[in-house]
Amino acid sequence: MHWLVEPGFWSNPVVGPALVLGAVVAAVSAAVGVVVVVRGQSFAGHALTDVAMAGGAGASLVGASPLLGFLLAGIVGGGSIEAAGAERVRDRDVATGVVLGAAAGLTALLLYFVSSSTSATGSTQSVLFGSVFTVSRSVVPLGVAVAAATLVTLFSVRRPLLLSSLSPELAAARGVRPRVMGLVFVVVLAASVALSALVIGAILSTALLVGPASAALRVSRGLVGATVGAIVAGVASVELGILASYDSFYWSAAHRSVPVSACVVGVVLVEVAAATVWSRWRRGRG
Repeated sequence: MHWLVEPGFWSNPVVGPALVLGAVVAAVSAAVGVVVVVRGQSFAGHALTDVAMAGGAGASLVGASPLLGFLLAGIVGGGSIEAAGAERVRDRDVATGVVLGAAAGLTALLLYFVSSSTSATGSTQSVLFGSVFTVSRSVVPLGVAVAAATLVTLFSVRRPLLLSSLSPELAAARGVRPRVMGLVFVVVLAASVALSALVIGAILSTALLVGPASAALRVSRGLVGATVGAIVAGVASVELGILASYDSFYWSAAHRSVPVSACVVGVVLVEVAAATVWSRWRRGRG
């Protein structure tokens, strides 16, 4: 197996925690991503990545955990989007654009302060592109706890949430409050973005959120199958990305590893392309 797994992969002290945290984060992102695609809120998910960047930069500036910065900023930004946007999709998109623009400006300012601070060397790279290999072991239990709470919350409200996503009028007639469901979901979405930003960086976390879910929805016939397929695809993309990043150190005499984030996104793109080809081939046969 040396042609696939380079020596020392399983015994490396940073690989084990990276595989565990990466799998957990990928599962959460995939499950949340299916709802994001169904609700048509991929733009909001992308906007929260910029908001998360601002939180991560602020946390690095004050010496706090990037995960806490990602999480708090994501919740504030997501709540602002849902509170400012009305029931109509157009108003929600306008609110998302406003929050996105404000977050981008704040991120630029905070990253400027971070880059000019000698005590925060390397923080800009970590916030933008992340690396699951550099995540502190003390952060892993917190990340797993946030992931578990996110999944429990998502599956507790999945039925009224999906109903309000597919038919707000029917949901309201059955006593479901779409606005409350929207606020709950943006908190779940913010937590998912925060976790994925920790693994592959805030600027690329949208790929892990939307990519596996989009691929699974193309080849699955129901939401349950799509959720399972998205989780499998998401976990596979992160685990294979970690392996490829580790192996890439031995690909050349210069011994320079390809970043984990780039490897994960590359696998996600392959998954989406394969799912697209498969769905078009299946429709063609039909």
